[in-house]
Amino acid sequence: MNQQPQRILIADDEPLARQRIQRLVEELPEYRVCGEASDGNDALRKVAELEPDILLMDIRMPGMDGMEAAHQLSQLSNPPAVIFCTAYDHYAIQAFEVRAIAYLLKPVRREALADALARAGKVNRVQLQAMTHNSDLTTEQVAVRTHRGTELIDLTDIRYCEADQKYVTLHHSRGETVCDYTLKELEQAYPEKLLRIHRHTLVGVRFIQALRRNSDGQSMLALNDSDTLLPVSRRHASHVRQWLQEHQPSP
Repeated sequence: MNQQPQRILIADDEPLARQRIQRLVEELPEYRVCGEASDGNDALRKVAELEPDILLMDIRMPGMDGMEAAHQLSQLSNPPAVIFCTAYDHYAIQAFEVRAIAYLLKPVRREALADALARAGKVNRVQLQAMTHNSDLTTEQVAVRTHRGTELIDLTDIRYCEADQKYVTLHHSRGETVCDYTLKELEQAYPEKLLRIHRHTLVGVRFIQALRRNSDGQSMLALNDSDTLLPVSRRHASHVRQWLQEHQPSP
């Protein structure tokens, strides 16, 4: 049985921008445009009327802007997933507060849109509702500028961060993302979420399983969601052992 295409509402005050986004969506068979809105107020009305799965929305619009509309939608019990499509990159941090799934820079490219829509599809309405209403479970996110725009990555999804020359790669549940943050910046910003195990590596603490030794006597950190083993430097081995003693239950 074929799955029904996900329904998309496009909100932008520029008709040409709406048409361009619609053409991109029409190239993706898993999705279909169910309606259009010309500003934030119109977007709220159309969401109530059409109940879309995903809202592709500009930020700068006359009257109610996209950020305010997204904030109001985040209060709903059954909100659509919101993806911002904007010409401005400085709203990314505010996008955290309204639970945006992705943040794409105009002109939006087909590959970037397809990737964002795929990510939005993985966050179902039940999960969106839980994120919206459980303030105790508020997820910190890292804003990463990529060639596709600004990507928001949940800290709890980051398995490990690996430095290679001048770039750092974030290995997370959706794949890998290269960022221009340094390991030191990430470590200082999120000391409770990321643990240093090597000069080149930070690990997401929720993925830490055990400290082991390989056949050469090298300390290796096992992650709990895969067969991944990461080298632990001698300098950091005692600190990692101490962390494990403090945070893992006794057998």
